[in-house]
Amino acid sequence: MAALLDKAIRREGYLTVLAHDGQAALDAISNYHLHAIVLDVMLPKLSGFEVLSRMRQDRGKVPTILLTARDTSQDVVHGLDLGADDYLTKPFEMAVLLARLRALTRRSPVLLDCRLEVGGLTLRNDTHALECGGESIALTPTELALMETLMQRAGLVVTKEELIRVGWSGGADVSDDTLYVFMRALRNKIQFARQPAILHTVRGVGYTLRMVPA
Repeated sequence: MAALLDKAIRREGYLTVLAHDGQAALDAISNYHLHAIVLDVMLPKLSGFEVLSRMRQDRGKVPTILLTARDTSQDVVHGLDLGADDYLTKPFEMAVLLARLRALTRRSPVLLDCRLEVGGLTLRNDTHALECGGESIALTPTELALMETLMQRAGLVVTKEELIRVGWSGGADVSDDTLYVFMRALRNKIQFARQPAILHTVRGVGYTLRMVPA
């Protein structure tokens, strides 16, 4: 499988670094300037979940697609909560994987002014973090893109379709369920920061970030 993926991705014009176990993957992440990672879950030595967790704990920001044969919603949610930007469950179509990889690698940088402030929330592009009251909460690249859009339009409803376009550069076969998982993660991080803002679900339409009156 690794050899097939490597060949297909190289055919798309990418340079690749191949790691056959979790420890080798961490070494590659440390030693190379990577633009994206395709990470299997069932790896020897360290699982893909463990690799992802360690990378994010070290403030690694490389966009990551998680591959897993463990296709229960609990496993998928766990991977996204650890910081994956996207996931595919096995079996998958190579064309879909390549489309999602293109979406991750062509994503335009956000927050050209490095920071965005709404109420007591500060979103920083340079550190990929959401700050409030001295607390700094790390965001994945996808969470950063979604949060920027919500903060830029605080108080207004942002449609699901627009958020998917922002988070996944055009959609790339992303479902409403995937968006919901990311919105839940953002809601939890906002609540963790004890910030007077609520991320509301507007059923059937989208989401809105509203400040709570003091």
